[in-house]
Amino acid sequence: MTQNTNYSKGIYTLLFIITTIICCFVLKTLHTFILPVLFAIFLSFVFIPIVNKIHTKTKIPWSIISIFIVLILIIVISVTTFLLSTGVTTIISEYPKYEVKFQNIILKLISVLPINYDEGKGIIENLQTMVDIPGIIQTIGVPVSSGIVSFIKSLFIILILFLFLLLEANYTKDKIKTVFEKRNKSGILYMSKKIVSQVVRYLSIKFFISLGTGILVYFGTLIIGLNFPIVWAFIAFVMNFIPTFGSIISVGVTTIFSLMQFYPEWGKIIFVFIFMLSTNFLLGNIIEPKIEGDNLDLSIFVIIVCILFWGWLWGFTGMILAVPLTVIIKIICENIEFLHPIAIFLSNDPIKAKQNLKKI
Repeated sequence: MTQNTNYSKGIYTLLFIITTIICCFVLKTLHTFILPVLFAIFLSFVFIPIVNKIHTKTKIPWSIISIFIVLILIIVISVTTFLLSTGVTTIISEYPKYEVKFQNIILKLISVLPINYDEGKGIIENLQTMVDIPGIIQTIGVPVSSGIVSFIKSLFIILILFLFLLLEANYTKDKIKTVFEKRNKSGILYMSKKIVSQVVRYLSIKFFISLGTGILVYFGTLIIGLNFPIVWAFIAFVMNFIPTFGSIISVGVTTIFSLMQFYPEWGKIIFVFIFMLSTNFLLGNIIEPKIEGDNLDLSIFVIIVCILFWGWLWGFTGMILAVPLTVIIKIICENIEFLHPIAIFLSNDPIKAKQNLKKI
C-alpha cells in the first residue's frame, strides 16, 4: 500500500513539474494577450472596494460609478503622458548643451584609460569610430518604437477590460457560488477574498509609497535646480514598484544626469545622490515594511528570485507584477493540500505559514 502511495505521489510530482513548464511556455508565448488582462484584473482588485463603498453610501448606480472612475483614470494618464512627453522632448532638444559637459567628463576618464579619443570631434563621432552606432540604433530603436505603439494599444485594451470588469464585479460573488455550488463554496470564497485583500493591500501601500517617493524626488530635484524634475519623479514612482532593483535604477539614472548638468559642482551632484538614496531607503526599506508588516509573509530571497523569474518571462512588466503574482500563487498553494509544501517554502515564517494552510 505504501509503495503504491509513493508511486502515485511520484506521478503527481512529475505531472506537476511538466504542467509548470508548459504553463511557463504558454505564459511567455501569449504575453501580449495575458498582460493586459492581468493589469485589468489588478486594477479591478484595487477599485472594486472603492466602487462598492461609494455605491453603498450614496446609492449611485454601480455602472455610473465605474464609468466615472475609468474617465478619471483616462484624464490622469493623459495629463501624465503629456507632461512626460514634454520633458523628454525638451531633454532631446537641449542635448548639445549636455554633450559638452559629458565630453569633459569622458576626457577626464579616458586620460587614465587606454582609449583613442579625438578631442576635435564630438562624443557621437568618436563613438562611431569605436562601435557600430547605426547598427545599435537599428537594433534598439525598432523594438523601442514598436514597444511604444504596443504599449498605447495595450493601455486602451486594459481600460476597456477594466471598465467591463468593474461593471460585472457586482455579480462576481454570485457567479462563484453558482459555479462551485456542489463543492466547498466557503473555501473558494475565502481564498478569493484573501487574494483580493492581500493584492489590494500590497498595491495600495506600494502605490502611495511610490507616489510619496515621486513627490519627494520632484521637490528635492526642483530645489537643487536639477532640470526636468517631473521626469525624475515619474521614474522614481514607476521604479519603486520593483523591489530593490527599481530604487537602484532610479538613483543611478538621476545621479548620472545630475553629473552631466552640474559637473564640476560636486556638492550638488553628491546632494542629488545622497538625497535619492536616502529617500528610496527611508520609504522603501523602513516605512513601507513597517506599514506592510508581515502581511504578505514572503521570503526576501523568494521575492528577489521571483522578480528575476517574472522579469525573464515578461520583461520590465513582469518585474512590476512579480510580487502580487507570487502572493496569489502562495495563497492558492495554501488552500490546496498537494501544494502546501510550496506555500511553506515561499513563506518567510514557516510556523505562520503552517497555520494558514487550509483545504478547499
